[in-house]
Amino acid sequence: MLTPEWRKSSYSNGQANCVEARVGQPDAVAVRDSKDRGGPELGFTADAWAAFVQGVKRGEFDPA
Repeated sequence: MLTPEWRKSSYSNGQANCVEARVGQPDAVAVRDSKDRGGPELGFTADAWAAFVQGVKRGEFDPA
């Protein structure tokens, strides 16, 4: 079995404010700060992560 790899968005363009995500199991996603790779990780269900990504795509979190 392969170890899941951390992935950073291709849209990050090397900017400092990035997160990385890792799909470790079929129903779990971990997220961490790309500048602090040894720091804490947040865990989400796959459904919660998918809902967040869809909200980002719809602009729900854009500044007013």
